[in-house]
Amino acid sequence: MNGVKTARSSPEVDFFLTDLLLTDEERAIRDCVRLFAEGRLRPVARQAWEDAEFPVGLLPALAALDAVGRMVKGHGCPGMSNVAFGLVLQELSRVDSSFSTFFNVQAGLSVTTIATCGSEEQKTHWLPRLARCEAIAAFALTEPDHGSDASHLATRAVRNGDDYVLNGTKRWIGNATICDVAIIWARAEDGIAGFLVEVPNSGFSETVIEGKLAQRGIWQADIQLEGCRVPAANRLHQGGFRAVAQVLTISRHYVAWHAIGEAMACYEAALTHALRGEQFDKPIAAFQLIQAKLVRMLGEIAKAQLLVLQLGRLLDQGRATPGMTAYAKLSCAAMAREVAATAREILGGNGMLQDHDVMRHLCDLEAVVTYEGTHDMNAVIVGREITGLGAIN
Repeated sequence: MNGVKTARSSPEVDFFLTDLLLTDEERAIRDCVRLFAEGRLRPVARQAWEDAEFPVGLLPALAALDAVGRMVKGHGCPGMSNVAFGLVLQELSRVDSSFSTFFNVQAGLSVTTIATCGSEEQKTHWLPRLARCEAIAAFALTEPDHGSDASHLATRAVRNGDDYVLNGTKRWIGNATICDVAIIWARAEDGIAGFLVEVPNSGFSETVIEGKLAQRGIWQADIQLEGCRVPAANRLHQGGFRAVAQVLTISRHYVAWHAIGEAMACYEAALTHALRGEQFDKPIAAFQLIQAKLVRMLGEIAKAQLLVLQLGRLLDQGRATPGMTAYAKLSCAAMAREVAATAREILGGNGMLQDHDVMRHLCDLEAVVTYEGTHDMNAVIVGREITGLGAIN
């Protein structure tokens, strides 16, 4: 077909050659995860989404990548740069948003929380097991009436002898139905505190949230805590709103990479379809309106790639601010949603079929836009940082 041979297309979706800015180790980690995602995850991703089932059988292969515990160094974890960790999420989400979210809950939120806030005993006990996926963790902050407003948690923790007794409800908690330990954030007498609740526990029950139309391949659940007794030794060494905010600041950076991965997948699908599909005896990619859409999609992805790469370097240097990560999350998530919707338009009716993955990504991105702070909540964080004025108390 006319024009196909000269099309500028790259499996990297890397218009500004950001690959040149990566270290050899970062490229090696990315390529290793890409092989897993394409070879092991892709064959099961569509059916897992269709059936609303999590592919538990892939966890040994995931553990073998030696990527789960690498966001921290020590306690059986080899460590990696923030950019490398972002690339892992990018490659997983290019294939399956649900599995990428599982990875972020396990390796991002949970491992980072224990490494940042845990005692030496807690780190020694949990980090090696989580890194090898011998144990699964859940991060339970959100409540039915409290999402971003972590300072007003309704879940309570009361000291009772050598234990704490937890009562309350958590909602939208990933991994909760398969976890061995749940990191429960609650309000104690001295402020917000995190507790490592080992499961099973007679005071801990969970129920899968049914009818979910985004990220169907990972189970989110409601958690009910009724007289849930936790040894005082299982209280995280560090707590308070600042501890929660520190973890979420890092996680928002990872979500930005996740969103970019989904946008890349949608752009690839749209470009492939535009080059192959014909109307009026020529590829639809030859029409100016289609080219304009592809240019905008690729340009927005390129800007996002440069943003998260610089942010990752700043995080490694300890120079990133909460406002930076909040902006990365809100902007990349919004970009990916727009790219996915545009890709769906370019594919026409085919865009609504599972065979092309675009509609699955479009649905899944609704979850990405929502978690780790909505667009508006992240905008409030950025606004406070640049003006010095808090829009909320």
